[in-house]
Amino acid sequence: MKKLIASVAAAALIASPAVAAQTTSSKTVTTKSGNTKATTTVSTKGNTTSCGFPVKQLEPGGVLVTWNASTPPAMALGPGSRIRVGGREARRVDTAGGMCRRIGADRTIDVLIATRPLPSTPTQFTACLRGPGLAQEERSVEALLASTKFASQ
Repeated sequence: MKKLIASVAAAALIASPAVAAQTTSSKTVTTKSGNTKATTTVSTKGNTTSCGFPVKQLEPGGVLVTWNASTPPAMALGPGSRIRVGGREARRVDTAGGMCRRIGADRTIDVLIATRPLPSTPTQFTACLRGPGLAQEERSVEALLASTKFASQ
């Protein structure tokens, strides 16, 4: 069985592949030991926690999923294929390598989700996929996105 590593920053992970967005908690979940070191910056505008990827290298056939609800406010979702996640408007961009290349991924799937009417802080979903088995991994990511539910606002 392939290992799935999930990281959640500023969003609470619920037992199933569902997410309650726009909370202030931070949580990292991994199925094996990974790089979970985080740094917190304290300023007059509040605390900022930055963790980066929770692993240094994806194993062959590995998938890393991150959710982030602390990106800067956006006026629009930007480029990408129009999709819906948890009943909300979203944009999906698939990239060969992409930002996940630095941990050995072959493909990066980025999804920006409007969790509140824009302008607002969108929720960002990133999946890093490493072959072999990219097609099956992509189906698993699509199933996770299709089953995502957000807490009522």
